[in-house]
Amino acid sequence: MSAMIEADGLGIRFARNRRRQLRLRELVVHRGGRNPDGGRFWPLRDVSFTIAAGERVGVLGRNGSGKSTLLRLIAGVLIPDEGRIGVRGAVAPLLELSAGFAGDLTGRENLHLVGGLHGLSPVYLRRHFDDIISFAGEQVERAVDTPVRHYSSGMKIRLGFAIVSRLPHPVLLMDEVTAVGDAEFRAKCYATIDRLLAEGRTLVLVSHNEKDLTRFCRRGLYLDGGRLTVDGSLDEALAAYHRSVAR
Repeated sequence: MSAMIEADGLGIRFARNRRRQLRLRELVVHRGGRNPDGGRFWPLRDVSFTIAAGERVGVLGRNGSGKSTLLRLIAGVLIPDEGRIGVRGAVAPLLELSAGFAGDLTGRENLHLVGGLHGLSPVYLRRHFDDIISFAGEQVERAVDTPVRHYSSGMKIRLGFAIVSRLPHPVLLMDEVTAVGDAEFRAKCYATIDRLLAEGRTLVLVSHNEKDLTRFCRRGLYLDGGRLTVDGSLDEALAAYHRSVAR
């Protein structure tokens, strides 16, 4: 199968916000990977892998290991400081679904704004508007003409998922998507993800939920302190994660 995502020596360096002191937990977790004197640290470094079209890959690691940073690099939200990341085809980023909305705009207006920014045409959005809002749930339906700043975080997440899951893009990036919402919404999320994967999409999933990982993924990448230490079966990556938690 052809490569859909390729990382070669991937690394990114962050500058610490001078207005915020490093927390003790960050210094301990990264064991010196963050330099409090220089104010810079490497959340990811020397990461290389290839993901083929149609693969389903889970990304595991303890908090602060670089999982979400990796997804943002794949999505193109972040630019690497060393190495390279290549993605063949557009990306559907199911990341921080409550972010990106304009608070002063209504749910209706945000649907057209966010959908348009992701490449959905005005004609498509008008045609499927009712289905998208219905998927987001009754609360969003009732508040569709209310400014989003009055929405709860759960309502924003449901609306965000309803929009982004409509994208036809071949690569799905998901960060703890099923950890939010009630049981009914999670069931709709699972059914939607199953449908998208049945279409042959490529999946990169960050999750601490082993049931989700085993349901959707066959391969696992395990990150430890920003380094890729396991690239193998999902069982191998889970075993490495369990060993790290037990330490």
